[in-house]
Amino acid sequence: MGKRVILALFTVILSVVAYRLVDLCNKMGVFRELDLVELGNCHLIEGVEHGSEDINILPGGLALISSGLKYPSLPNFNSDRPGQILLVDLNKPTLTAVELRISRGFDVESFNPHGLSTYIDEDGTVYVFVVNHPRNITTVEVFMFEEDQNSLIHLKTIQHELLHSVNDIVALSSDSFYATNDYYFAHEPLKTLEIVLGFSWCSVVYYSPSEVKVAATGFRFANGINVSPDKRYIYIAESLAHNIHIMEINPNNTLTPVKTLHVGTLPDNLEVDPKTGDVWIGCCPICWKLFFYNPEYTPGSEVIRIENILSKDPKVTQVYVSNDSVLQGSSVAIVYEEKLLIGTVFHKALHCELGS
Repeated sequence: MGKRVILALFTVILSVVAYRLVDLCNKMGVFRELDLVELGNCHLIEGVEHGSEDINILPGGLALISSGLKYPSLPNFNSDRPGQILLVDLNKPTLTAVELRISRGFDVESFNPHGLSTYIDEDGTVYVFVVNHPRNITTVEVFMFEEDQNSLIHLKTIQHELLHSVNDIVALSSDSFYATNDYYFAHEPLKTLEIVLGFSWCSVVYYSPSEVKVAATGFRFANGINVSPDKRYIYIAESLAHNIHIMEINPNNTLTPVKTLHVGTLPDNLEVDPKTGDVWIGCCPICWKLFFYNPEYTPGSEVIRIENILSKDPKVTQVYVSNDSVLQGSSVAIVYEEKLLIGTVFHKALHCELGS
């Protein structure tokens, strides 16, 4: 009897693991074939060579780009250099990225930028919040952007036990934000187990100088995050469930689920058009190829647009789908006027004219 029980238990465990592996393969795009969607008049942004993982655009048309991310298991072709924050003026006829100088006293050599967010104070001061992974830890760096000097003035470093594996961030004020943790566990072997077994234990954390707490939990690889134009709702990308969550901000800064939108692809960063409220998402359609990188078989790029996301019938549109080598592994999409910028985890950045 004992052997039968053990054999039955082993069979159940094996079945669960097999199911989880097949499910993971589906979520990572192993079985997916792409139907291409082309855009006319697209060009690479000069000066972006080693990633454009996240992009924020200021109201005047200046784009801030996080570049040079070194992330476990993902390709990195610039390992000898620290990460950078790049600046692109979208008002110029030719788009060229320049590196922003960072003030003295900040450890530039270990800079490993990931998600970023900007907040403009009433006096016009631009605060730049950057997720940083220096030396295998996670911090949030707060800078002040000096446009005249093409520089970032480092103001402070935030580190907290609840902010242990931050992927993306959305600033609410000059000193408060929401952030996503893409893993529950801190160490690599357990992180792998978490992904394979499909644990939905990731969290969104609210931070202010007076309060730090888990605002929502139950996500399977929480990734991009952003806020609605009216500041009432938070949007969260749950990458390994292919979901976008819409959550209402409560007076105590916790988040209440409103609805979940399944998008059928792996969403990364979320950007919100301040004029229309449309949500633009950079997606990785065949994401497994990021982890088993071969330049001859690229992971593809995808951009989706969600219109009327708060309505009963949101419209989800594939705006751009590519599987060539021009743009590999898209992570963010953002619009300014009639320009669409598409960034990548480790590769280049593209801009397309939507009106052409």
